[in-house]
Amino acid sequence: MSNDRKFEGKADELIGKAKEGVGRATGDEQMQAEGRGDQIKGGLKQAGEKVKDAAQKVKDAVTGK
Repeated sequence: MSNDRKFEGKADELIGKAKEGVGRATGDEQMQAEGRGDQIKGGLKQAGEKVKDAAQKVKDAVTGK
C-alpha cells in the first residue's frame, strides 16, 4: 500500500504542475492556485509515506525482523 500512496502523491504533484502551468498560460489564477494546492497535497502524501516507511524500519530493527 505504501507504494500506491507514494504513486498517488507523485501523480498529484504532476497534475498540480500541469494545472498551474495551464493556469499561468491562460491567466486563470484559480487554476494556478489549485495546481499549487495539488502539488502540496502530493508532497504531503509522499512525506507521510516516507515517515511510515522509516518508522517501520525502526520497528523492524528493534524487533529483529
